[in-house]
Amino acid sequence: MLITMPLSVSKQSNRQWHLDMSLLLPVAALISVGFIMISSASFSFGDHRLGDELFFFKRHIVYLMLSAIAMLVTFLTPSTFWSKYSRLWMLASVVLLVLVLIPGIGRELNGSRRWLALGGFTIQVSELVKVATIVFLATYLQQYRETLGEGWEHFGKLMVLIGLLTILLIREPDFGSVVVLGGTFMAMLFLGGAKLRQYIFLIAISAAVLWWLKDSSPYRMARITAYLDPWSDQFNSGYQLTQSLIAFGRGEWFGVGLGQSVQKMLYLPEAHTDFVFAIFAEEFGFLGVICLIGLYCLMVTRIFSLSRKAIEQQKWYPAFVLIGFGLLISGQTFINLGVNAGLLPTKGLTLPFVSYGGSSLLVSCAMVGMMLRFAHDLNQPESTSRRSANVRR
Repeated sequence: MLITMPLSVSKQSNRQWHLDMSLLLPVAALISVGFIMISSASFSFGDHRLGDELFFFKRHIVYLMLSAIAMLVTFLTPSTFWSKYSRLWMLASVVLLVLVLIPGIGRELNGSRRWLALGGFTIQVSELVKVATIVFLATYLQQYRETLGEGWEHFGKLMVLIGLLTILLIREPDFGSVVVLGGTFMAMLFLGGAKLRQYIFLIAISAAVLWWLKDSSPYRMARITAYLDPWSDQFNSGYQLTQSLIAFGRGEWFGVGLGQSVQKMLYLPEAHTDFVFAIFAEEFGFLGVICLIGLYCLMVTRIFSLSRKAIEQQKWYPAFVLIGFGLLISGQTFINLGVNAGLLPTKGLTLPFVSYGGSSLLVSCAMVGMMLRFAHDLNQPESTSRRSANVRR
């Protein structure tokens, strides 16, 4: 579904802006669900901790306005702008990851140092790094797509990059971002022309690193143990997961009703952030969960449909970016839903467009703006041909 809006840019031409509603409408629906659920899930926590039950509601409105501006800016910015300075974005990401680890600069919360404080707001650096990495990798693959699998030179450079990012993210620590970014990175390399021997080598290295990380910190092993049997220690390491499962159980088929959740009353930690999906399941039940997952499926399906259209037009940079964004959003969504439902060990990842978190919402909307611009650009050849035909007639 496309909406065409005429915009006069000169006396000689009349430019058509094409807005892909098949992508925008599911995103708008998810943002609306997030606005409602953050309002519902955060009032008890805000009243208890900050003395203002509308604290998170008011801040989220500010985040929504900033995110709308970010989406508009990225939509109006030529897509080639991001690829032109992709090396600069990558360098800036590494610098930010280093800065956030410096005491006094990076902000520490719950044992993790992931945020930079700016003007009363905090920015989670890893969210920016994910986008910068995909843009850089898409540009790199566009340039070396035909030669990537011929030797180890280009492949090795990319391995050094992902290795550096992994080390810096683990130092925060942000294991969830490592998994999402690493999985997206591997998939893009495979689609970008990496040979099977290179890919097997990458999988072996990744498996070894994950195995080492599992034993390198006691809290990670505790999370895995709690994931396997949360009820064996339900008031300690398994507390968060068991409370989440209780929320799912209370929701049954149709839910207890909007605003009627009991688990958000300080029983379930992070009810408005990482575990907002559990509160949604409690209030809207199994049918609500199916509808929410359906919105994500519509959005991701449209993203991959656009990437296929870019491949058909031999436009490799937008194709790789769209694939990367689709994998990033779907991967993070799958992990968050899996954690809430007890299918995966606990990870500190937000649910895109729905969880409370200014950095996540801002970056996600910026990605949507970029994808809408790609959809506009991919539609241009058809409109150009029609204008040329009209001129000839």
